[in-house]
Amino acid sequence: MTKSNFLYYSTMFISEYFIVFPEGDVQEVQGRLPFNALVDVNGNVLSLPLPTNKMVAFKVAGIKTDEKKGTSETYHFLELLSAEELIEYT
Repeated sequence: MTKSNFLYYSTMFISEYFIVFPEGDVQEVQGRLPFNALVDVNGNVLSLPLPTNKMVAFKVAGIKTDEKKGTSETYHFLELLSAEELIEYT
C-alpha cells in the first residue's frame, strides 16, 4: 500500500442515519434530524405551521449515536403524535 493509498483509506468515515418508529421498525434517512422536530413517515422535517392536524406525524423524542472505527450510526427515536397534540402546530 502506498502512502497516498494509506492516507485515503485512513481518512474514510461513513455516517449513517436512521429513524426508529415506536413499534421498533428502523428506516434509513438522508441526514441528522433535530431533537423535537416534527417529521413525516419518511423522516422529512415538516414545515410549520402544519396545514391540518389530521395527518400522520412523529416527534423526534430521542437521539443515540453509535461510533465505531470508521463509522457512525445515529438513531432518531420517534414518538407518534395524536391529532389533538398536532393542533398546537397548526
